[in-house]
Amino acid sequence: MAMVVNQWQENISADPGSQLQICGQEPGGTPGTPSGSTPGNDALSGDKIPNVDCMVCGDKSSGKHYGQFTCEGCKSFFKRSVRRNLTYTCRGNRDCPIDQHHRNQCQYCRLKKCLKVGMRREAVQRGRMSSSQSSPGQYLTNGSEAYGGQPYLSGFISLLLRAEPYPTSRYGAQCMQSNNLMGIENICELAARLLFSAVEWAKNIPFFPDLQLMDQVALLRMSWSELFVLNAAQCSMPLHVAPLLAAAGLHASPMSAERVVAFMDHIRVFQEQVEKLKALQVDTAEYSCLKSIVLFTSDAMGLSDVAHVESIQEKSQCALEEYVRNQYPNQPNRFGRLLLRLPSLRIVSSPVIEQLFFVRLVGKTPIETLLRDMLLSGSSYNWPYMPMQRDRPISLHYNENGP
Repeated sequence: MAMVVNQWQENISADPGSQLQICGQEPGGTPGTPSGSTPGNDALSGDKIPNVDCMVCGDKSSGKHYGQFTCEGCKSFFKRSVRRNLTYTCRGNRDCPIDQHHRNQCQYCRLKKCLKVGMRREAVQRGRMSSSQSSPGQYLTNGSEAYGGQPYLSGFISLLLRAEPYPTSRYGAQCMQSNNLMGIENICELAARLLFSAVEWAKNIPFFPDLQLMDQVALLRMSWSELFVLNAAQCSMPLHVAPLLAAAGLHASPMSAERVVAFMDHIRVFQEQVEKLKALQVDTAEYSCLKSIVLFTSDAMGLSDVAHVESIQEKSQCALEEYVRNQYPNQPNRFGRLLLRLPSLRIVSSPVIEQLFFVRLVGKTPIETLLRDMLLSGSSYNWPYMPMQRDRPISLHYNENGP
């Protein structure tokens, strides 16, 4: 692994790193497409791209970038490193393997190999000055008034926001009856809506619908619980312990005192993550970017194109960074504080979320089955239900004004 150090220098520095670089914007081109032909990106537009492997990692090349045939991931990495004047340090012996499976493990050695195979720093700098190279700020929308009058919204964020299925706090009041059965069922129905909304949101944002179905399922399987926590915080979902325990059915099934205590600890962790997000006063645009970062994770198993997913996540990170810098200029640490919340989301146990919110509705139906069914369901979905617990299924519908 490599850590980012301060500024770019003529020779790659081995100074100790301070923080991990997380942002990799693809300024050229419209979201979701390679950046086209620029002074630094000399892929032959209009010509058939030769069947050449990336000279850096061996993945499939997308053309000639900055003087050498590379994949989109290595092109993005090299451009970001040069444009942001970054240097890295190697935690090994400066000879880490750089291939399709290890390219993200050491940024120092990856950059070293980029330079070794002939990628040119000056080509990146020339491209930076070209008017044909777009920046996140170029995609300013005229419809920012629709999202709280925010003066800065990139085109990418605007597309994310258009997919938002509900306004903040719309459903928060539905579960406030927390001491009776109706309140419990309202909690479960809200949870069902939040999960369904997360899937529908994903189906309507840039890039996700273009992925293979198996990749869509893999990404949602990996990220659904994190998306659920973000949605719970975004809509101010009530998380009082008593109705949650009742919804989980702990009152109806024997459980040892130790397991009850452990379960309540999991509830507390869930509550803490939601409260920390609410304390940051995350706005809708930030939530959209955070959800996109969470969704497009290369940690998902079985992805057919890991580099493509990584590049989308980088776009999401940089869109968030640019937005925060323009929208909150007096909060220089806000971007970092937002990103630091994301690793903590995985602390929330997905089996506990299932037990708390979904067992009452779907019994032993695996969440993965529900996710796949939702992906294939179109804009409406009849939620499975337990006949002894409800006299009707939950029918969910999606539209731009809310599910």
